[in-house]
Amino acid sequence: MNTTNFWAKLPSPFSVLAPMEDVTDIVFRHVVARAARPDVFVTEFTNTASFCSEQGNFSTVGRLTHDAGEAPIVAQIWGTEPDHFATMSHALREQGFDGIDINMGCPAKDVVKIGAGSGMIGNCQLAQQIIAATKEGGLPVSVKTRLGQTRVAEYRDWIAFLLSQKLACLTVHLRTRKEMSKVPAHYELISELVSLRDRLSPSTRLVINGDIADYARITALHHQYPDVDGYMIGRGVFANPFCFDRSGRPHSRSELFSLFRYHLDQYDKYRRIMPAERPELVRNFDSLKHFFKIYVNGFAGASDLRARLYTCTSTDEIRQVLAEASHHETKPLDMRGAIPVV
Repeated sequence: MNTTNFWAKLPSPFSVLAPMEDVTDIVFRHVVARAARPDVFVTEFTNTASFCSEQGNFSTVGRLTHDAGEAPIVAQIWGTEPDHFATMSHALREQGFDGIDINMGCPAKDVVKIGAGSGMIGNCQLAQQIIAATKEGGLPVSVKTRLGQTRVAEYRDWIAFLLSQKLACLTVHLRTRKEMSKVPAHYELISELVSLRDRLSPSTRLVINGDIADYARITALHHQYPDVDGYMIGRGVFANPFCFDRSGRPHSRSELFSLFRYHLDQYDKYRRIMPAERPELVRNFDSLKHFFKIYVNGFAGASDLRARLYTCTSTDEIRQVLAEASHHETKPLDMRGAIPVV
């Protein structure tokens, strides 16, 4: 069982696919890996209370399904009870994860109101207990957070506290909870974050998140901030599923359609979450529709084609619609100007 700190071995700059609710399950992670894989995958975030409940193994298994080919892969978890984090840390080690990331940055109101996600920012006593409990499983522990709750200046005390916990990695979304994603990321603070890290916990890998659309942006940022270790892409993957491609070349409509078909294949493969114990647990077909604009966008007739796809009720119907559309002439598309779905 591997419990070494894989974060320490990653060359800079490394790339990370951000954890996104109802997005980064095993199906979509496989799609991203096919397009151009990042250096690190992170799961959807999983509620520790649900995992530790009587029905936890059934309600959370879909979020934690992964395979060896995704390594290194990190499970992101959230909650407010240290005992739950301790219990889950041992289980995740047994399940073969390479690390555990604690969500202290989610701005969703239902998460914040119970003091979890970004609602934990500033609650250093509870955060310390949770980090210590999560370390009990023996896997490297990281945290993803924001600059503060409502004020950017909160980062000074909050980030300093997190660094004092000697995390394996710290990811900072360069906005506050209140700012959501409505303002530009505060890149002006990167140098100060690097200085804090170097002074308080030099061994902690520092990852930056916010307004990073593709690998070209990673390269530019790393040239400007060479002491940042890694960069996380979230919503950028909706505009360009090839965002981790280091070549930066444009991709044709046929390549996008091919990736779309692979997405459908992966959905079919993992549609049944627990075929033996709970055969009724299947992935929601409508969830596929969130991804249509990734593949069908940026060319004449794309909106009409998406409208046809939205009426489909099976992956076979989607494949048929794509087959009918594929006879059109293909040409490279510059995905960098596309609009994110979310």
